[in-house]
Amino acid sequence: MTEAPFALCVGIGTYRGGGGAGIQPLCRDEAGAWRLGAPYADAPNASFSIYAPGRRLHYIVNEAEAGSVGVHRYADQRWERLALFAVDGAAPCHIALDPTETLLAVANYGSGSVTLLRLEPQSGLPTGTVQVSANQGSGPNPARQEAPHAHWVGFSPDGRWLYQTDLGTDEILGFPIAAEGTLHAPQRAYRAAPGSGPRHLLLHPRLDQRAYLIGELDNTLSVLDRSDGSFTHRATLSTLPNGWHGDSIVAHLAINRAGDRLYVSNRGHDSIAVFALDDAGVPTLLGHTATGGASPRHFLLLDDAGLVIVAHEKAQTVTTLTIDADGLLHPTGMSVAVPGAAYVVLPDPTDRQTAR
Repeated sequence: MTEAPFALCVGIGTYRGGGGAGIQPLCRDEAGAWRLGAPYADAPNASFSIYAPGRRLHYIVNEAEAGSVGVHRYADQRWERLALFAVDGAAPCHIALDPTETLLAVANYGSGSVTLLRLEPQSGLPTGTVQVSANQGSGPNPARQEAPHAHWVGFSPDGRWLYQTDLGTDEILGFPIAAEGTLHAPQRAYRAAPGSGPRHLLLHPRLDQRAYLIGELDNTLSVLDRSDGSFTHRATLSTLPNGWHGDSIVAHLAINRAGDRLYVSNRGHDSIAVFALDDAGVPTLLGHTATGGASPRHFLLLDDAGLVIVAHEKAQTVTTLTIDADGLLHPTGMSVAVPGAAYVVLPDPTDRQTAR
């Protein structure tokens, strides 16, 4: 007898330009049926977020021309917005918290800048002066690299450095962080291949010096070594199958909890590439799985549920894939239409409803 799936709820962040109305609840009941709920309208253009476990708060970007970030709480299956604040940047697309949950960093794609805000320790709300650092430069791709485009931010595990990828200038910047939370002038931490368009960086959860960088424009996964404010190149692999030709760009990457499988989504090839990671964090391509929709912009890896939930920006659908014991993925055939679909968030990461 096959065991029925347990209940599970996620939120689908949506773009207003695609017809989205905020965060769209998507829940699976115990019989395995997926259903959409009423949208949460106080989080428009929710293309990325970060969760603060110490306060059980979500910080969610509003990727608009006049960018902002909302502070939200999820409790009793309901969202509530506690605050909304400007980031003094255009089109914020990524966000990060330092290890103490007292500093919040935002990557502003449109203005090519990084915003750093201090958070009040008790409430988690912004306090003090907003710090902004804008990059300069361009890249060889005139359509996508005419100016700086900050696309990702993240702190070092010790909180002493803030890193930023810039798709427009083909580089990673490193900002020293002073003890009082001051953002110092950046240094170039890594020069990526010209025209590669660095999108997201990911630090290995167990191997402190290992990092992975995806090039949006050249469909690559680069293996880097990290040493405080600098990165050294080790290897570069394609995220596409050998011999495949067509227009494609990468979108998102994630590592499983065990730290032995890495996943990258391809928009155009419309797949997720699966890489095995050895004990040193060196990747080997295992294969590709079709995601079941056009342009898989973001996916949420749920180890406990054995699922990957994928948001497709062009298809405006959400699909699911199962995770096998070897880390490979398989489509389930489930597809739900979600206007403006861009991002998948787990509303309550501490809820054991996702545990097997």
